[in-house]
Amino acid sequence: MTRNSEKIPSMIKNRRLVERRRQQIIQAACDLFVRKGFHKTTTREIARECGLSIGTMYEYIQTKEDVLHLVCDFIHSELESRLREALAWTGTGRESLTRAVAQHFKVMEEMSDYVLLIYQETKSLPKEAMRSILKREEEITALFEEVLSKGVGDGTLKLAPSSIKLMAHNIVVLGQMWTFRRWALSGHYTLEEYTERQTALLLHEMTDENEGGE
Repeated sequence: MTRNSEKIPSMIKNRRLVERRRQQIIQAACDLFVRKGFHKTTTREIARECGLSIGTMYEYIQTKEDVLHLVCDFIHSELESRLREALAWTGTGRESLTRAVAQHFKVMEEMSDYVLLIYQETKSLPKEAMRSILKREEEITALFEEVLSKGVGDGTLKLAPSSIKLMAHNIVVLGQMWTFRRWALSGHYTLEEYTERQTALLLHEMTDENEGGE
């Protein structure tokens, strides 16, 4: 079940059934929201796409905004789990950062439609739901803070402690840039070339050769 799923009321008390049905709803809604957009998609279309009657679907969610919240939370959960896989590898901070950046960029390409969906439609969520989604963004950024701190701690990265948070946000945005500006960048670089060059630029800022990083 996604992180924030329990915050969304359901008439069904069987949690395993709720999880299974909501996964159906999420998958159907993801496809529809990507194709048509959130506002042009109806709850009836979502129900039909996932093979449920409209009445049955409303036993698991209350509003279309609930569906969008589940979708955004699911996307963040996928991003976070795949990034944690890369960070679980043992090595120096520098090596871990290189792996994490490559994984982040790869996920940004593979889930680009879904990532765009989050940034296009999050504004349609109620304030509390929007805050929880933005919190998930901060948690993903914090994973890069951890690996940067590891590199500073083991001496493989040169970065002032006060710059760690900013650098973590920079890395997240560099991955998102491949999603948002791939229409321009893909004419000049493959994903592998983009990853290699951006990683080289990042590491240049955090090595002995660039004393300005301290």
